[in-house]
Amino acid sequence: MAPGPSRLDRPRATVGAALVWATVSSQGPIHLRPATELAARVLLPGDPHRALAVAQAILAEPLMFNHARGLWGYTGRARDGAPLSVQSTGMGGASAAIVIEELIGLGARTLIRIGTCAAVVPGIGLGELVAAEAVLCADGTSAALGAEERIEPDPGLTAALVAAGARAVTAISTDLFYDPRPEPVWAATGAEVVEMEAATLLALTRRHGVRAAVLLAVTDELGDERRRVERDQLEQLGVRLGELAWSALAGQSIRREG
Repeated sequence: MAPGPSRLDRPRATVGAALVWATVSSQGPIHLRPATELAARVLLPGDPHRALAVAQAILAEPLMFNHARGLWGYTGRARDGAPLSVQSTGMGGASAAIVIEELIGLGARTLIRIGTCAAVVPGIGLGELVAAEAVLCADGTSAALGAEERIEPDPGLTAALVAAGARAVTAISTDLFYDPRPEPVWAATGAEVVEMEAATLLALTRRHGVRAAVLLAVTDELGDERRRVERDQLEQLGVRLGELAWSALAGQSIRREG
């Protein structure tokens, strides 16, 4: 999976009538360094190691798309023979915003976050896969991008995730993993899980008119005492996220062809 020569040496993608890079750089992405083509369909884990594991599990002949700044990404052929990319975003909305903006500029048109979250209400168990049908915006990045209190993903993609086996939930995005507040009020807002990047993804894709959805694995339970999955289970959950997201994309393709 060594990097190869880039064929993406100039901005090609347009959103509406304007180049995404018009306000960023006339030379293409500033932070990503594409070493192969980007697919229009992109899965977005936060963790670069999860990006590698998912690429190895669901892509044929994956090539490294990006390794700059440790944000590993890969492109290969999915099981339908069409290209699919897996690109890590790093932790938090600010990092994700840079990566997603540049991916859209390179041609990404359908993006699914495959990340982790913590349950903030009873009844959602460790290891469960959930799809956000709405995201509450309690983070600074999505607010800077114009999001209000609540933002929703693409309904067709979300329905496909649920049909593939995910549980529909309301998520909330925050800026802090280690929150110093003694009792964060997430549950009181109506949120069922908390994470850090979903609101940013949805705010950016809404601005650019492309499709996005959010699939999360429950790795923590918040309560009187925090409970977290073991490391081996966390690695397995990463691959399950990729498999379920791919199943949803495949289901969407079948329905469109039918």
